[in-house]
Amino acid sequence: MFQTFDATTTPETGGPRLAALRSAMQAEGLDGFIIPRADAHQGEYVADCDKRLAWLTGFTGSAGFCVALTDIAGVFIDGRYTLQVRDQVDLDHFTPVDYPKNNLGDWLASTAKDGDAIGFDPWLHTKGEIDAAEKHLAGTGITLKPCDNLIDRIWADRPAAPSDLMVPYPVDLAGKSSADKRAQIAKGLRKDGNGSVVLTQPDAIAWLLNTRGTDLGQTPVALAFATLDDTGHATLFIDPVKVDDALRSHLGNDVTIQPPEQLGPTIDALKGPVLVDKSTAPVWLDARLKTAGTDVTYAADPILLAKAVKNETEIAGTAAAHIRDGAAVCEFLAWVAAQGPAPDLTEIDVVKKLESFRVATGSLQNISFDTICGTGPHGAIMHYRVTDETNAKIEPNNLLLVDSGAQYLDGTTDITRTMAIGSPPAEAIRAFTLVLRGMINVSMARFPKGLAGRDIDPLARNPLWQAGLDFDHGTGHGVGVYLSVHEGPQRISRVSDVPLQSGMILSNEPGYYKPGHFGIRLENLIVVEPASPLEGADDREMLQFKTLTYAPIDRSMIDVDLLTKSDREWLNAYHAEVYEKLAHVCSDSTKTWLKGACAPL
Repeated sequence: MFQTFDATTTPETGGPRLAALRSAMQAEGLDGFIIPRADAHQGEYVADCDKRLAWLTGFTGSAGFCVALTDIAGVFIDGRYTLQVRDQVDLDHFTPVDYPKNNLGDWLASTAKDGDAIGFDPWLHTKGEIDAAEKHLAGTGITLKPCDNLIDRIWADRPAAPSDLMVPYPVDLAGKSSADKRAQIAKGLRKDGNGSVVLTQPDAIAWLLNTRGTDLGQTPVALAFATLDDTGHATLFIDPVKVDDALRSHLGNDVTIQPPEQLGPTIDALKGPVLVDKSTAPVWLDARLKTAGTDVTYAADPILLAKAVKNETEIAGTAAAHIRDGAAVCEFLAWVAAQGPAPDLTEIDVVKKLESFRVATGSLQNISFDTICGTGPHGAIMHYRVTDETNAKIEPNNLLLVDSGAQYLDGTTDITRTMAIGSPPAEAIRAFTLVLRGMINVSMARFPKGLAGRDIDPLARNPLWQAGLDFDHGTGHGVGVYLSVHEGPQRISRVSDVPLQSGMILSNEPGYYKPGHFGIRLENLIVVEPASPLEGADDREMLQFKTLTYAPIDRSMIDVDLLTKSDREWLNAYHAEVYEKLAHVCSDSTKTWLKGACAPL
């Protein structure tokens, strides 16, 4: 069983740990300390040894940070976690802060005192983040001071860093050799007049070197840093225990392997100008380069976009993974349906059963994130993680939201289905239909090349907006290929200005959440592709989405009268394709269920 159900934090520890932190602050001559969710690589997922925010506050969400001052400790969370944070932290000691409505600099300017020194670990914050905060603090007398990590000083039983092997990823799945990828990025460096780039994100390094790992469990990467120069030569900085002869042979002579302690001296001697992504690279790196007198170019990590645009092999692999995963999900949905309107099941029972169907494929490497399984009110907690303590019996006459995904060698999946258990309330059916219409709007979108995710996002929200409703998360995120289930720079969001390109894989997942009652989310993965030709169209380049996910949508939750003709046409075509793709790989009993689930409206 990949997923576990133990509660990894408890609010009761927050007060004593905060007191210990404040003692360490006093000893260091600091008036505050910033505790981010991020590690030195700025990824969404972190190893147990880097879960400092959770250890201090109890909050386990995938984004956020805490600012501990002498008299207040703010926990900054976005709209996905407004309910979760209040369940997980001790509200007598920690104060939830709405972020990004309240940013770090403005909050410090209004909360800290003139002359206060606020400490931060320069390995755990980006230059962009610190620059923005210091801009807001200008003239306040409040300063940000780099220092050792104070949490590490007081965390007596901090887990050891992961030490599993970095392993080769076959080129027949990657679709392009590491040598070709390094040549591609090096060409871009030369074109822009840069001598080298420092790579800090493990999934970018995994893509460049065609490697994978298990340091982060559900995200198959090995934690490391790397540099690449304008000749295509790379240097990998990694714990020697993660390296074996197979990896050395795979990397070859054009990749030098060094232990992590050689990163600093190597940075000092890098050929400049050195490209640094100040949105992902730690402040430490920028300071080290400046001390060495090296010219720095601030620009986006060139691997992010290259990795986001999948090649034909990666898209084919991802499509195959979705057929395999779709069959497992259909076995699961048929099993749920067979339990009847009042199933004798708990949320944990549901999670275990779903994982068992994926294990039965024989190809599952891991789940791509902890399955979100929320019955009734738990479905309204957007990133709810069931534990032994919160495990609830599946409510009849309500909704069951299940958001899950899998890691296969050829692709990463992420799918959400919301199901009726018995006869749900009419308002839930109406909201579900509006969410479905938003998902269909995105699925059918045809748009000029050059548009970004922010231009697509309103399509998903418009049916809800017309009813005075909305949801507090982005419509979609990028997805890797046997890499991170949440990948940038592409996404469908109000704030995304990255133009969508053919080959990008994204999620399409509008939702609606009524706190204390129910939650609704529907999610398919989609890939951007050139739009099909249309008679009478002009010669401008257009793009469209192809749906990769195959699993039926609960017909009992749809108010057909609220659907447009094009909505019904899309849904009938989608269900016909689901049946065509999956019927031959499902069990006989599930095939019978699938035929009914995919019947035309």
